[in-house]
Amino acid sequence: MTLGNIGGFELVKPLGSGGMGEVFFAVSPTADRVALKKIRPHLIEAPTVRERFAAEVDNLKLVYGSRVARLEAADPYGDPAWLAVEYVSGATLRQHVDVRGPLSLPLAAMVGAMLADGLSKVHQAGLLHRDLKPQNIILGPDGPKLIDFGLAVLVDRNDYLTEPGALVGTPAYMSPEQVRGERDLTRAVDIYGLAATLVFALTGHGLYPATNSWNLLLRITEPTDLPDLSGVPTELVPLLGAMLAHDPGARPGLGDVRTRLLAVATTSSGRSVLDLRQEVADLTYDGDTELHVPADLQDPPADPEDDTTDGDRTDPLPDTTPRKNDPERPADQRPDMTWLIDKIRRQYARRATL
Repeated sequence: MTLGNIGGFELVKPLGSGGMGEVFFAVSPTADRVALKKIRPHLIEAPTVRERFAAEVDNLKLVYGSRVARLEAADPYGDPAWLAVEYVSGATLRQHVDVRGPLSLPLAAMVGAMLADGLSKVHQAGLLHRDLKPQNIILGPDGPKLIDFGLAVLVDRNDYLTEPGALVGTPAYMSPEQVRGERDLTRAVDIYGLAATLVFALTGHGLYPATNSWNLLLRITEPTDLPDLSGVPTELVPLLGAMLAHDPGARPGLGDVRTRLLAVATTSSGRSVLDLRQEVADLTYDGDTELHVPADLQDPPADPEDDTTDGDRTDPLPDTTPRKNDPERPADQRPDMTWLIDKIRRQYARRATL
């Protein structure tokens, strides 16, 4: 029993819900596993929003790379509007830190470098993530992957403050320019989000103390109210501080961020990038999160052309392959193929179109 069908995908199990909509573990007719998101009706019904969503979907088709969950299918004009992306097993970075504690300096720096790679692919496709946070990073069997990139554009600033349940991204991970509602955002918005995410990965706390949304948003937009970097190892304080600069133009680019993170990861651990990459996967992937295709969805329907119910012989064909260095068999020792000829004649008689 499934939870319904959307776009040909059978909904198997809820994975969660958020400001954008509900997410389900779903299976395609060929047993591909996806995470399918139903967009909330109130977000998609406003004028021009479906068109904007369709444009975002077109851009998502261009995103590639091992650090992003690839788009599988979408219907911006459906009822409901939806999209399906590659299913990635594993806990989120938020879940991992909540249960097992902060990451070590080398692992956090390596995770950050890998995420910088993923963000560069998103940016190359002309997109911004806009909602980078620990909840949108899956620690999969091959390391971290980004999810939900490119979709925060659907939500207007007013939804952050007035629409119950429509908060897209924890406010503490929003850059000052996002909080101010600026429309012409740059790649620097994701640099800020990556830094805020790494602060949480290293310390377990956010940039500002937990408080009501209004007070938090006011603190983020105040240039003199600096983020809390207590607990961040000294090796990363200068880099993360620069990435969290109030002025977007003062933040470093992704290439510089990746280079500096890799330097910290290798220097602080004395290990190679390859070793650290494997250690990230070994120490953060939670195999217990793996979801499998239900048994009743694993096998396709019987092929109507595969007719083996008419009493015909279904034994495997005799092996008639000539043996190397063997002389050709005499006619009286060759296998009897009369049964096969008779079967073919009967099939042709039943199917006059062949």
